[in-house]
Amino acid sequence: MKKNILVIYYTQTGQLEDIVKNIARPFEEKTDEYQVTYYNIKMKEDFPFPWSNDVFFNTFPESYLQIPSEILPPSEEVLNKKYDLILFGYQVWYLTPSIPIISFLKSGYAEQLLKDTPVVTISGTRNMWMFSQEKLKVYLKNMKAKLIGNIALVDRHDNYTSVLTVIRWMIGGQKEKSGILPAAGVSDQEIKDSVKYGNIIEAHFSKNDFEGLQPDLVKNGAIEIRPFLVRVEKVGNKIFTIWSNLIIKKKEKRPLLIKFFKVYLMAAIWIISPVVLVLHLLTTPIFWFKRQKEKKYLQGINLK
Repeated sequence: MKKNILVIYYTQTGQLEDIVKNIARPFEEKTDEYQVTYYNIKMKEDFPFPWSNDVFFNTFPESYLQIPSEILPPSEEVLNKKYDLILFGYQVWYLTPSIPIISFLKSGYAEQLLKDTPVVTISGTRNMWMFSQEKLKVYLKNMKAKLIGNIALVDRHDNYTSVLTVIRWMIGGQKEKSGILPAAGVSDQEIKDSVKYGNIIEAHFSKNDFEGLQPDLVKNGAIEIRPFLVRVEKVGNKIFTIWSNLIIKKKEKRPLLIKFFKVYLMAAIWIISPVVLVLHLLTTPIFWFKRQKEKKYLQGINLK
């Protein structure tokens, strides 16, 4: 009897779709053993791409506070099966799983599909995904899903270069290299090579042995932890909590507060972040062991 594999994702640019389909390919190729079903989450009112500058920043408070919008129901084909494995692709908006992903998780369909099912989470992001994954772990635990693996593909360029390229892509619609700036997002080669993670998952799945899956994924490059970015994310989450709640509460002043937030965010990236980097480097000898312990935790799948 064939095993049922479900691939869940939301995509605007097509990048995450390419990633999850490459990872699912080893299952697709074994048609006598697996039936692969794709569920592309669709919003009732989708977000624009490329984004306008105003909409991009105006999405912040709802995104960070995990306020859902309405999604279109999954098809009967998707809902009327019991799955043996789920590959769950997601992207990060403002240090949090994107609104379409949160909307799915809060829709009622998610628990129906995820409960008591092994899940591998797959993200394609600029570079800061660590605490977004922690938030996703909570949802999965509450739905009694079985998180067995995590893959986080990122833009490998430095933090400041990737800021420029992702803005050019999200607002300007241009992913390709231009001038001195490289192409945005996860590299084409890394997306192509991500099939190796599918092979690793399939090998463990075929033996019903998930114990060593995450260490195998990590050993093969599925997770990169940059301690400096962990620190930036921690600070960012604290500040985003203040800004998002302020904007939501002061509805009459929202347009003005969004403008202030945009100025703050640019200042944080180009002025505050370099200061944090210097402090991070200076304190490395003091916090070396603590950071290594944290790195090992973030590479794993357990929830504190």
